[in-house]
Amino acid sequence: MIKINIKPLSVNEAWQGRRFKTDKYKRYESDMLMILPNDLVILNDKPLSLFVEFGFSNNASDIDNCLKPMIDCLQKKYNFNDKLINELNVRKIKVSKGYEHIIFEIK
Repeated sequence: MIKINIKPLSVNEAWQGRRFKTDKYKRYESDMLMILPNDLVILNDKPLSLFVEFGFSNNASDIDNCLKPMIDCLQKKYNFNDKLINELNVRKIKVSKGYEHIIFEIK
């Protein structure tokens, strides 16, 4: 294990100026909110652990680029604050084109 003594930089601190959602992101968000199950309940006062598997058809896809939009959609759908996520386990797998997916579990 390697420890580096530096304050982590948030996405909000990494960019200057305003950022706007693209049309593609708006469609993704709309689709996600529609297909995410309605019966999931997340308590907004307990620490959370999130497991995510991204099935990518392109090996060049970065494992971390999809996290923020996906977590933001979870947060919007289930009305919780993502600051409660204390543990994050992410993996990516290679899938055939047309079989891209997201698998997640929140504890």
